[in-house]
Amino acid sequence: MGILKRNVSTKSAHSAITIIAEGNKFCGDMSIVGKMHIDGVFEGNISSLDNISIGKSGHVRGLVKARAVDVCGLLEGEVICDELHIDSGGQVRATVESKQMSIHPQGCFLGERRLKEISALGNDGGKIETGLDAIDSLPDKVVLDGKSD
Repeated sequence: MGILKRNVSTKSAHSAITIIAEGNKFCGDMSIVGKMHIDGVFEGNISSLDNISIGKSGHVRGLVKARAVDVCGLLEGEVICDELHIDSGGQVRATVESKQMSIHPQGCFLGERRLKEISALGNDGGKIETGLDAIDSLPDKVVLDGKSD
């Protein structure tokens, strides 16, 4: 008797949540589409089109890129996001590039913060392409010209 069904699709209408549970350690680079929650240890680079949360027992060391990052544990390294929230007991020791940042009175931030600028807007104030749309809009071929001005 199995608990996994053969006919169930791995694709979901809702984004999946990737979890690194307490007691587990992941080293390397990870690129995900959905949300991620870390209660264990992660060393390396994480890139998500959605939110990343670090639980009270979570420890992340490396580069984190996401739409929003919520920290209740420890984050060391570099963070690039739209929104960073350091919750009670959360510690961020990093260089942060974000549009918004909030720190709970019992949270800790040690590092440098730069305001994330919107530089991808054209003169017409068009919509910024992100994620897979941005990748699809890239040209098929790039030619570098060796001439210097």
